[in-house]
Amino acid sequence: MAIVVNLDVMLAKRKMSSIVLAERVGITQANLSILKTGKARAVRFSTLNAICRELKCQPGDLLEYRPDNDEGLTDEI
Repeated sequence: MAIVVNLDVMLAKRKMSSIVLAERVGITQANLSILKTGKARAVRFSTLNAICRELKCQPGDLLEYRPDNDEGLTDEI
């Protein structure tokens, strides 16, 4: 997948546990874990907004685009 979730990095920077963040944001620990591990297929803007509010960060601090190895490659030389 080309979108990488850096939620664990921001949690460490803010010295906050995922349990505390889940409580403050109002989502289950299981759903936060799915997001944190990059297994989420979607995230609501309201959830992203709440996470950014609690971690005092920007969405770009949490989400990163990394092209797959074969993305952007062509057969042309």
